[in-house]
Amino acid sequence: MAKKRAARRIRKLREACGMTQAELAQRVHVSRSSVQSWECGQTYPSIDSCIALARLFHVSTDYLIAGSRHKVVSLASCSDRERQLVVEMLTMFEEHVQTRDEARLTGRVCIHDL
Repeated sequence: MAKKRAARRIRKLREACGMTQAELAQRVHVSRSSVQSWECGQTYPSIDSCIALARLFHVSTDYLIAGSRHKVVSLASCSDRERQLVVEMLTMFEEHVQTRDEARLTGRVCIHDL
């Protein structure tokens, strides 16, 4: 089950970046057949490949392989301003979710345009 989950995640992340299996293979220094094997759930990537994939897709290795439901995004390559904008957006989202949940508990109707 975990192998299939990892296979789906690798494929979805690759496709979201608009890469072919061959392009991904080149970026992480493996053969295209290795990528195909990962995406079919036949094998797991090596530790080195997992790290390379996680860095390339800006996710944690735990999200990629172990099946963590939480996607971790690295902001290491972002500028200070970009990081600030991400924090502001997450704060706004968190406030929206809290307001929505409070409205649900009290029966109020709440519509926000974010």
